Amino acid sequence: MNLFTIPVPSPSSLWTTVRSGGAFNIACSFAALWALVKVSRMLRLRVKTTQLLGPPRTSLIYGVSRDLALSHDRAAMYEHWATEYGVVYMIPSVLGQTNVVLCDPKAIAHFYARETWTYVKTPLTLAFLESSIGKGLLWSQGETHRRQRKALTPAFSNAAIRKLTSVFYDSAYKAKGKWDTIIESSKDDDAVIEVQNWMNHISLDTVGIAGFSHDFGSLDGRRVSVAEAFDTIGSNQPSAVDKAVFLLASVFPIILKIPNKRQNLFTQLGITMEQISNELLIRSRREKDANMSQGGEENSLIGLLIKSEGQDAELHMSAEEVVAQMKVLLLAGYETTSIGLTWALIELSRHPDVQTRLREELLAFGPDPTYDQLKANLPYLDAVVHETLRLHPPAGESTRLAAADDIIPLSEPVRTASGNMTDNISIAKGTLITISIAEINRSSAIWGPHAKEFKPDRWLTEDGIGGKAKEVQGHRHLLTFVDGPRTCLGKDFAIVEFKTVLLVLVKNFVFEMRDGPDTPVETVRGVLPRPRVAGEDGTGVPLRVRRYE
Repeated sequence: MNLFTIPVPSPSSLWTTVRSGGAFNIACSFAALWALVKVSRMLRLRVKTTQLLGPPRTSLIYGVSRDLALSHDRAAMYEHWATEYGVVYMIPSVLGQTNVVLCDPKAIAHFYARETWTYVKTPLTLAFLESSIGKGLLWSQGETHRRQRKALTPAFSNAAIRKLTSVFYDSAYKAKGKWDTIIESSKDDDAVIEVQNWMNHISLDTVGIAGFSHDFGSLDGRRVSVAEAFDTIGSNQPSAVDKAVFLLASVFPIILKIPNKRQNLFTQLGITMEQISNELLIRSRREKDANMSQGGEENSLIGLLIKSEGQDAELHMSAEEVVAQMKVLLLAGYETTSIGLTWALIELSRHPDVQTRLREELLAFGPDPTYDQLKANLPYLDAVVHETLRLHPPAGESTRLAAADDIIPLSEPVRTASGNMTDNISIAKGTLITISIAEINRSSAIWGPHAKEFKPDRWLTEDGIGGKAKEVQGHRHLLTFVDGPRTCLGKDFAIVEFKTVLLVLVKNFVFEMRDGPDTPVETVRGVLPRPRVAGEDGTGVPLRVRRYE
């Protein structure tokens, strides 16, 4: 019997059948139809997708997904499986689904080159993004993504970021001034400062001024509703029930419509970001109308967004899309940069020798470097920043859905479930593909025996990055900013802001872990995973800070 010619009832015959029955019969009929479609689809996937080795399921319902969700180090689990089963393997997922996991640089490069077209976001991801952020750059795919990205690109050019460098310095020096005051008021020569909260303030005020010509004033102690919404999510960790519900939503995305505490927090965050975005847009439109003769604002982010609203704009965006782009920038500007800076301060506190060497380079350089000097003249600063980005990518993994059949090449052969060796794998339309960004960034097979260690020196020598790491095709051989059509548009913005803030803080202050260099640090959920000193509330990272004399 041909598995793909199983007869499916027509809508008219199904309706005739259920009209003669009651609610129970209707429910049973739709359940049977759903099961028939799911079984047919799973059989097709099994026949057309190369069957690979992988870990056994530990749960009939969740496969190994629950183990991953509860793990404190998902990347280590992915790496263990890659060592045991090969550079590509299958893991059992929710309700009989399977995911193909790619740990091979050649396979990953192939995947990213085809993202947004052959490999697209899952229904769950799309539903979640639409409900919280809207139909902006993170949500869009294919031609819509290309159009939105092209409209925003001028705001992130080298010329645009060069002009914004002074904004980065202003925020960093404002934080420095506040910290000076805190230390002066302390009885000792130092003070314990919760640095993650301050990195949030720096990031929010910077993105407000740089992106929207608006100072949120969070560094001045002003109450900012969007910051409170972000912080509330970080203070309310997902329960085991929340995690289970989210896993089931990967099969039934409509579950996201069912209210629960954490989902309500994300909904409120979306509403808050939309209110702020609309207020900023209204103000900016008025300013544009009042200063029509001045021009020169169209390459700012807010200027480009307002320009794209025009019906005659070459890269027109709807009002809904414009607001969504602002929400994306608020999210990216607040979360990713502040997380990276917090991890950098943690690593420098854990490694005082690295901190001292970095400070010596910065002090020897002299005055604050320009944009071009930040990019080219401070090699150890560059090394510290990229080592932090390698070990602590803000987004640890991504899962996509194959929108078409494909064949993925491999850099080395793997053994299939049938025992044969192959140097490529067949992927059927509908297959789930997972890439663990954190695993690729810290894999011993790719980065060598010291892959898990914080070693900025690896970025300073020709042979510091060798072997398979050179085959990874992301920025500087990292997947932190992903690759291909979805490479992070704000990558250069983020790196220059990261370098600027770290430079100002390390030149002026010395950082230590409050309870000693071996203080345990864990990862908890905010909107994205965030560091937290073990035992602290929320996302607290208290460090002992003193002035550098």
